[in-house]
Amino acid sequence: MQTFDVVIAGGSWAGLSAAMQLARARRRVLIVDAGRPRNRFAHASHGFLGQDGRAPGEILETARAQVLAYPAAELRGDEVAGVTAHDGRFDVALASGAAVRARRVILATGVVDELPDLPGLRERWGRTVLHCPYCHGYEISDGRLGILAIGEASMHQALLLPDWSSDITLFTNGAFEPTTEQQRALEARGVRIDARRVLEIVGEGEVLSGVRVQHDDRAPVVPLDALFTGSRTRMASPLAADLGCDFDEGPFGPVVRTDAWKETTVSGVYAAGDMARVPHNATWASADGVTAGIGAHRSLALG
Repeated sequence: MQTFDVVIAGGSWAGLSAAMQLARARRRVLIVDAGRPRNRFAHASHGFLGQDGRAPGEILETARAQVLAYPAAELRGDEVAGVTAHDGRFDVALASGAAVRARRVILATGVVDELPDLPGLRERWGRTVLHCPYCHGYEISDGRLGILAIGEASMHQALLLPDWSSDITLFTNGAFEPTTEQQRALEARGVRIDARRVLEIVGEGEVLSGVRVQHDDRAPVVPLDALFTGSRTRMASPLAADLGCDFDEGPFGPVVRTDAWKETTVSGVYAAGDMARVPHNATWASADGVTAGIGAHRSLALG
C-alpha cells in the first residue's frame, strides 16, 4: 500500500494551505479533493489579501498549480470515504476503491450550508442573497438591503450593515422577536424592523428585486437590491465523527474541537477550515490550514 507522511481530505483554502507547508518541508503529502468548495456559488472572492475580486475557482486553480510544483505533493480528484487508525498509522479508503496509508491525517472537508426554506433563495445564494458583509458589503454599498432573520444571531448582521448602507430592513419572519433593548439598538443604527412573514424571494434570474411578504389579504413586494441571511451548517463529511473526534456546538452548527496546532482530540488527526472554527472566511481557512500543516509536520519531526 502506498504510504504518505500526510493525507489531506479536502483541497480548498485550508487543505491546499496545509499541503504547501508540508510539501515545502519535503514531506510526502497527498491531497484528496472532490471539487465542491463551499464558496463555489460566488462570482468573486473579496477581502482576501492579494486575491481581492478574483473568482474562487481561479484562485484555487493557481493555488493547486503552486502546491503541485513541489515534488512531494500529489493531488487526486477523489473523495476520502473512510479513515481507520492502525498501529499508529491511518488507513485511508478512497471513494474510487483505492487505499493509501498515512502517518498523519488533516481533515479539511468543510461544511454545508442549510439555508432557509424559501422559494427563490437558494438559486441566488452567493450572488444577491448573501451571508457576510465583510465579503460582499462593499459591492452593494448604498443599496436597499434586507436581513432575513434566522434567529437572534441575525442581530449581529443587522447592527453591522448600516456601515454599508442607510437603507436597511430586518425581516424578523417569526424567527425571533427583538427585545425592547434590541429594538432601541436597531433604531439607533437606523434599521427598520418588518415583522411580516416573508413568502418568497423575487427577481429575474440571479438578480434580486425584493421579497414578497404577507400583509392582510395581499402579498406586496418590498424592493431590495440584496438580502443577507444566515445558515445552519453541518459537516460536509462524516470523517471527523467516524474517527471519534470531539465537537463543540458553535453558533450555527457543530465545530470540530482542536488545539492551538489544529490537532483534534484524536492523536494524529488535524482539522482546519470552516469545519474547525468560527467565524468563517477564506483568509481564516487558509491561515488555519497553514497552522494544521505546520502542526502535523512538527509532530512528525519532533515526535
